[in-house]
Amino acid sequence: MDIEPEISKSKNRTSVIDVIAHDPKTGEAVLVMNEPNEWDSSDEQLLSLQERFNAYVSFLLDGEMAEAQPEFAGKPTRIVLRCAHMPDMRALELLGLIHDQLAFQEIKMEVVIRNDEIRMSNDEGIPKLE
Repeated sequence: MDIEPEISKSKNRTSVIDVIAHDPKTGEAVLVMNEPNEWDSSDEQLLSLQERFNAYVSFLLDGEMAEAQPEFAGKPTRIVLRCAHMPDMRALELLGLIHDQLAFQEIKMEVVIRNDEIRMSNDEGIPKLE
């Protein structure tokens, strides 16, 4: 996968796209979101995650990516959340809801836990808690 360097290392990462890449195997434009922190079930952390996903989706749907990276315009897209730690139950529940909403926009989503290299994607289904 061709990877662009990180845009910013600032503490407030809500509006930061960590990596924009092209996956030559699938032809997809890939937006990577890094989550280095442990999951603590806090409302603050979940709200931050939701806001980051909103920013990524807005970047895609509002035409900002096509403007910033015209070579990716019209390509299928995937958002990859790379976690340093396994998400807790509340985070998994939120990720399931986000997954479902992204599917309506034809945006794929993948969660990768780096320590274990566990992958969850649309094809396998993000776990839903009911």
